[in-house]
Amino acid sequence: MEEKVIMAGFGGQGVMAIGKLLAYAGMIEEKHVTWMPSYGPEMRGGTANCAVVVSDEEVGSPLISKDGTAAIVMNLPSLTKFEKELVPGGKLLINKSLIDAEPKRTDLEAYYVSANELALELGNGKVANMIMLGAYIELTKIVDIESILHAFIKVFGENKSHLVPLNKAALEKGAEAVRKMQSV
Repeated sequence: MEEKVIMAGFGGQGVMAIGKLLAYAGMIEEKHVTWMPSYGPEMRGGTANCAVVVSDEEVGSPLISKDGTAAIVMNLPSLTKFEKELVPGGKLLINKSLIDAEPKRTDLEAYYVSANELALELGNGKVANMIMLGAYIELTKIVDIESILHAFIKVFGENKSHLVPLNKAALEKGAEAVRKMQSV
């Protein structure tokens, strides 16, 4: 199994963080991974995206060009830019809180997740990225949520371990959101 996912949004929305977490979780599960970040001119407020490949086989290239299996888009410019990078049938996870447009392509599986509102329900708007990651993991099963939580400590350090329960709740809320979509 191989997943090639693009994660994109404004700087400060945590797309690099969820990309790192996914890549690290893949390593924890002894998979082959790549994580390739790309920043716009500003760190906060500018555009940011990363490409993550998680595979059971060696990864030939970290680049995703018209062969992405999924994209997590947190804002409209990211939807516009990255929907064309997916293969037909690819999964497009759209942050419905900030994007009121539909993709132009009709050959993709689109999932609309109100990530910002769901994050606020948890009491912290900063976990919208983790909600989207939880939705993605639920759809692909590429790694286990427990691996993401283990990666959280490795990536952010023991001093952030008090945030694990909140982030676990966010991952579960994202997973629940897409399960509800699939049962309709």
